Amino acid sequence: MARTEELNRILRSLQSGTPEIEASALISDDGLMIASALPQHLDEVRVAGMSSTLLSLGTRASSELERGGLQQVLIRGDQGFAVMVTASEGTMLLTLTTAEAKLGLIFLDMSRAVKEIRKVL
Repeated sequence: MARTEELNRILRSLQSGTPEIEASALISDDGLMIASALPQHLDEVRVAGMSSTLLSLGTRASSELERGGLQQVLIRGDQGFAVMVTASEGTMLLTLTTAEAKLGLIFLDMSRAVKEIRKVL
């Protein structure tokens, strides 16, 4: 199985195992989509670009506020959460969740997915 197919399988498994996760993507630091399980109405290029911008801002804020290296970015909106965590050097895992999602479980499932992603990358 090709690496991209394996990464897509990991993302689909993350979503199917956690009903509160509506979408997920693996994105490079420079804003390129590596793999995704996004709904059709979301533009992959736009999601990757915004995620890269958020990562850059989060990294800068973490550094300027002397909080150490950036570990995650969390956005809470009326419709749910967007959670980004570092997957491996140069990549981040993004998940979009429902508003009812239990973040502790989301973080746990994301950390398990990251372990699998690191094996593939």
